[in-house]
Amino acid sequence: MIATLHGFTQQLVQVNGIKINAVTGGAGPPILLLHGWPETWWEWHKVMPLLAEHFSVVAIDLRGAGFSDCPQGGYDKATMARDAHDVMVALGHFRYAVCGHDIGGMVALPQAALHREAVTHLTVLDVPLPGWSEWEATTARLWHFGFHGSRDLPERLIHGREYDYLSTFMAERFYDHSTFNPADIDIYAKAMALPGRTRGGMEWYRSLAADHAAALEYKKQSLEIPVLGLGGDQRFGAQMVPMLKEFATNVTGGSIARCSHYVADERPDEVAAALIDFLSAR
Repeated sequence: MIATLHGFTQQLVQVNGIKINAVTGGAGPPILLLHGWPETWWEWHKVMPLLAEHFSVVAIDLRGAGFSDCPQGGYDKATMARDAHDVMVALGHFRYAVCGHDIGGMVALPQAALHREAVTHLTVLDVPLPGWSEWEATTARLWHFGFHGSRDLPERLIHGREYDYLSTFMAERFYDHSTFNPADIDIYAKAMALPGRTRGGMEWYRSLAADHAAALEYKKQSLEIPVLGLGGDQRFGAQMVPMLKEFATNVTGGSIARCSHYVADERPDEVAAALIDFLSAR
């Protein structure tokens, strides 16, 4: 499952009492990329070389995923945001942009809200956010939120079946299946099979009630930095801008055509181009 990307290096960064796996490359203003479930930093491997022509790119494995540590606690998104922020500071990036997809978007929002002195731009890709006015109604329709949030059951049922579960789960959330690479699914499945990583990913979901309560507090002080919201037109694309306007005053974005949830996998060129335009605007 060792995934490498030409022009990028990996290192373990000690922050917040744990080690976080960070993949770095490129040169220019820094941008941090935060993956979603059930992926790792490898989610961004098609996007990273495009961004590295313009930016210093940092992609991490979130707490509980990939080669990062998976401690017993700390899976609330504010703590995970502190992990991510402390990685950037440790790498010498005191002002930076952050882009998160799926669970990574749920981390990116508190990162921007809690580290306002550091985050210059926020991008959130295809995810309902805790604190959104439609949060309860939307997540009630997403079966996996309840399943993953159940204590112990998903770990027991997924163990030894990581590839079967992830390949089916992700296939249901692709629109253009010509972009669905079984080799990538194998990377994610083998990462999830590492000790503790299935539990780590499930803990992301088990903290969501607390994350929702915390995010309601963030809304009391709107973000004033530029915010970009994008999603697949077959998934959350239409909701991204109005949702983010509940948290921020300067929001742009919309839908990516012929795309579902895994936008960086299905439409990496469009995602990279949108990020480059967004971060380069004056």
